[in-house]
Amino acid sequence: MNKTVRIVLADDHPIYRDGLRQLLAKDSEFELVHEAGNGREALDQARALQADVLLLDMDMPVMSGLDVAREWQRDRDKSEIIFLTMHRDEDLFNEAIDLGVKGYILKDSAAAEICKAVRTVSEGHPFVSAALTEFMMNRASGARELRDDTPGLDTLTPAERRILKLIATEMTSKEIADDLGLSLR
Repeated sequence: MNKTVRIVLADDHPIYRDGLRQLLAKDSEFELVHEAGNGREALDQARALQADVLLLDMDMPVMSGLDVAREWQRDRDKSEIIFLTMHRDEDLFNEAIDLGVKGYILKDSAAAEICKAVRTVSEGHPFVSAALTEFMMNRASGARELRDDTPGLDTLTPAERRILKLIATEMTSKEIADDLGLSLR
């Protein structure tokens, strides 16, 4: 028997939220523990009720979905976030993914896709609407280009790595030289 996925749903449009509630109620794997009309209420209730998944609209009053994701990331909350949005905007998509959002699905997605997204994300895997595959490909391509164009830690010698670690501990150049038995120059 599968574990029940505890969901907090937040959308400022009551009719859309009602439709999502009905959709989620049809699946015995899902338990809708709270509905909210704004991001602040959703975040507070998700914490209080120990939700597994926050299913959020991106544009909401009081606190946007992106603001919820920022606070969630800062607090290292265990709930996973899925954005359910009408935005087919690559910059918003990238910002959401950079914030650690596990799911990004379009509001015009089929009911089966929304349910699949909740299941997939609750199992710890990412889910993105098929219509946004191009954004994922662009993101992967951009990361590859950045990695190729920017020298990284893998190009440092072992001595340079040791020095970098000591710099990270806020040691001065003199302290590093003394610690490694090197000349200050």
